[in-house]
Amino acid sequence: MAGRVYLVGAGPGDARLITVKGLACIQKADVVVYDRLANPSLLKSMKPGAEKVYVGKRTDRHTMKQEDINQLLVDLALEGKTVTRLKGGDPTIFGRVGEEAELLRKNGIFYEIVPGITAAISVPAYAGIPVTHRDYASSLSIITGHESPDKLDHSIQWDKVTNATGTLIFMMGVAKIGYISRQLVKYGRSPDTPVALIRWGTRAEQATLIGTLADIEEKVLESGFKPPAVIVVGEVVLQRDQLKWAEALPLFGTRVLVTRSRAQASRLVEQIQDLGGEPYEFPVIETRIPKEPAALQAVSEALSELHKYDWVFFTSVNGVEYFFEHLDRLGLDIRALHKARIVAVGPATKEELGRRGLRAETLPERFQAEGLAEAYNELLKSGQTVLLPRGNLARAWLPEFLKSKGLEVTEAVLYETVPTGEDDDELLKLIEKGKIHAVTFTSSSTVRNLLDILKRMGIEDPAEALKDSAIACIGPVTAKTAEEAGLKVSVLAEESTLDSLVEALCQWKLEQLKSCCE
Repeated sequence: MAGRVYLVGAGPGDARLITVKGLACIQKADVVVYDRLANPSLLKSMKPGAEKVYVGKRTDRHTMKQEDINQLLVDLALEGKTVTRLKGGDPTIFGRVGEEAELLRKNGIFYEIVPGITAAISVPAYAGIPVTHRDYASSLSIITGHESPDKLDHSIQWDKVTNATGTLIFMMGVAKIGYISRQLVKYGRSPDTPVALIRWGTRAEQATLIGTLADIEEKVLESGFKPPAVIVVGEVVLQRDQLKWAEALPLFGTRVLVTRSRAQASRLVEQIQDLGGEPYEFPVIETRIPKEPAALQAVSEALSELHKYDWVFFTSVNGVEYFFEHLDRLGLDIRALHKARIVAVGPATKEELGRRGLRAETLPERFQAEGLAEAYNELLKSGQTVLLPRGNLARAWLPEFLKSKGLEVTEAVLYETVPTGEDDDELLKLIEKGKIHAVTFTSSSTVRNLLDILKRMGIEDPAEALKDSAIACIGPVTAKTAEEAGLKVSVLAEESTLDSLVEALCQWKLEQLKSCCE
């Protein structure tokens, strides 16, 4: 039985601008056939075992001819596979979806066209240019600019198009900008007509060049402005001075590598996105309940005596989550902990405890083990009992300190932190091209594992490869690990929290902008 093909618009670049249905098509596909303008991070939503096939095109090179792409979709579907053809923008606007759909229909293969947000309107919007405005333009034309001049003359009736609408949008016409400008002037547009070129709109590489029909070609050549770009011609371009918003966000133009586990990365990812950055998720660790019977037995013994503990020190959100997971697994009652004082290392851990109905003591000034010792040193008495719910990679400093004061310490290793991270060719390309602008580390294990994984993927000296990226660490312990590994730490959170880490990233970006302007 033949499969099904979804012809999906991936949107203009920002992965969040794909439609809900488009994302669902990626998630259920057996094969995703994608091109250069589709954000590769969308592929992270593919189900395990699904195949990805790159058929992207560039101005000077075609990876696969369109006819071959058409046939590939047919062949894959005839194998009974669910295929998602992922195309940049909207598939019906210069996406050649008609040719793909026609061959599928001829072969009796069911297909759906899933519209996407076209770059023709969204990319100018990200540059602060509305394509219509009641005072400047009440109509627009979307025109291909990708063909050679003779083909452009054949496909475009310049005498009609030039003044047919208030705004003209040319797709993929950077290489022909001089010819396009001259034709528009020849057929009636003023040489002073404003023009905007927006490259890689909605992505970290977004750049905008403003000129007029008279001088835009010269500006393109002087600046070395390269495709892909959307060209906007018309008075609406003047709105950019007042309406540009994306460039005003503190992390605009910054691609940030997020290395923490996928289960914990969402908050950091959202913060980076809200501040205009482009997060690139590459989890290098994951946490899990220990698998060894002896380890599970040790946990059972530690938690079965909750009633005896005077103190419980939670040093991470993971510790809280796995503590309750083990209580549920063992059928234990949290009320047995009635006499213990509950301590949290920082605000996120305290917040997670609060969600579970536990109120932690006053937070330490420093959100790390040493801070806990400073805050509670006078209250800790010899002979008291302490439970330390923690992971297998937790530092030995805190239990050793507590024991040195004569306390009876029970360490419960509730979870294991293990390396993860599949090979990622797109990440290798970004690192090679210097397009990872910052790397965030939230623990020493993320540092060690990222460098190990990069070596496995073929980078001989990961520290050297990342020398131009800002290394951002959540705290001094993580920073020390990074520096010992040969990385230069340029961003350090004032407090060991995600909020503080993001604030430090914004401050670093601001300093970068200031240095560029000096």
